Amino acid sequence: MMAKKSHLKNTIKESFRMAIEAIRQNKLRSILTLLGISIGVFSVIGVMTAIRTLESSVNSQLDIFGTNTFMVQKYPAIRIHGPDNKYRKRKNIDFFQYEELKRRAKLPLRVSVADQTGERNIRYKDNVLKKTAEVVGVDEWGLRTYKTYLADGRNFMEDDIRFSRNITILGPDVVDILFPFEDPIGKVIQIKGLDYTVIGVTERKGQAFGQSQDYFALIPISLYLQRYSSRWTSLGINVEAESPEIFEKTIDEVIGLMRVIRKVPPEKENDFEILSNEELLETFAGLTGGIKIFASAVSVIALLVAGIGIMNIMLVSVTERIKEIGIRKAIGATKGDILTQFLTEAVFLSQFGGIVGVILGILGGNIVAVLLNVPAVIPMDWAFYGLVVCSVIGIGFGIYPAWRAANLDPVESLRYE
Repeated sequence: MMAKKSHLKNTIKESFRMAIEAIRQNKLRSILTLLGISIGVFSVIGVMTAIRTLESSVNSQLDIFGTNTFMVQKYPAIRIHGPDNKYRKRKNIDFFQYEELKRRAKLPLRVSVADQTGERNIRYKDNVLKKTAEVVGVDEWGLRTYKTYLADGRNFMEDDIRFSRNITILGPDVVDILFPFEDPIGKVIQIKGLDYTVIGVTERKGQAFGQSQDYFALIPISLYLQRYSSRWTSLGINVEAESPEIFEKTIDEVIGLMRVIRKVPPEKENDFEILSNEELLETFAGLTGGIKIFASAVSVIALLVAGIGIMNIMLVSVTERIKEIGIRKAIGATKGDILTQFLTEAVFLSQFGGIVGVILGILGGNIVAVLLNVPAVIPMDWAFYGLVVCSVIGIGFGIYPAWRAANLDPVESLRYE
C-alpha cells in the first residue's frame, strides 16, 4: 500500500515537472490556451465581484427610508423611458393628495412630503457653490424623512410650512463652502437670487454610493412649490408605520386611501408606486440576477472554447511526443503513468489560466468599489467555483488526449519518426 502511494506521488511529481517543461517548449501555443481560460474566468469573476461589491454597498447603505417607512410616488424606483411609457400618463401626486392622505390615514405614525431639484446658483456674499446641490422641499418631518439630525439651530415648524417662510436648513458640505469662517445660523443666503435665512445645519452623514449625502439645502415644501413647481412636478409622500407588526396593514390602508383620493376605478391597477427598502432590494436583486445569468452564459461559452483549445494543444502534444511515450513505456511506464502525465498537463494549463483569470477578475470587479468609495470585496465562493470549473475543464477536455497517449503501442511509438 505504501509503495503504491509512493509510486503515485512520484508519478504526479514527475508528471508535473514534465507538464511545465512541455509548456515551456511551446510557449506561444500554451499562452494562447491560457488566455482563453483566463478570459472565461475573468468575465464571470469580474462581473460577480462587481455585483457583490454593489450588493454589499446596497445592503449597508440602501436603508434610505428608515425603519418601518415607505414612500408613495408616481414612478417606480427603476423604469424604462419610452414614448409609450405608461408611467408618464399617470396623474402627478400633488400637495392636495398629500394633505388628504395625512388627514384620512389612521394607522401611520407620520405622513410627510418631499420633492427636490438641482440648483447651482447658491451663494453667500462672494462664496458660490461650484457644482449643483439638491434643493429639497420638505415639511416639519423633513429631517426624519432624510434620516438626519440637527447639529446646530432649529428645525422647521408647522407655521414655517403654513406661511411659506424664506428659511433653509443646510447640509454641512454646503456650509463648508459658503461659511468657511463664519457661523451660518441667522445669516441670509441667496438661492437662485432669492433670500433665505439659515435656521439650522444638519449632522454630517458622509458618502453613499460615492456621492455626498451632505450637499443640500432644505426649504419649506410650500415655498418650494411656489418657486420650483411645474406641470411635471410629482411629490413623494413618506409614510412611517408605528411598528413592524402593522407595517403591511399601514401599506394596505395607504394604498386604499390613495386609490380613493386619486379616483382609481376598482378594475384598474394602482396608478402610483409603493417603495420600501425591501422593495428596492428585491428590484436590485432582480437586475443583478439577470446580469449574473448573462455573465455566466458568456463565461460558459468562453470556457468551452478554451476547453477545446486545451484538447487541441494536448492532441498536438501527444502527436509530437509519440517517440517519448514509446521510450517511457519501454523502460516501464504504465498506461496509468502516461494517463496521469497528460492529464496533469491539461489540468495545470487550465488551473494556471484559472488563477490568472480569478486574480484579474477580482481586481477588475473591485474597480466598482474604487469608483463608489466602498470597501473592496473578494468573492471567495466564486473564486473557488471558478477553479473547480477549470479543473473539470482540464480533466474533461484532457481525458481523450491522455487516453490516446496511454494506449499508444510502445513498439509503433519507438518506430515513429
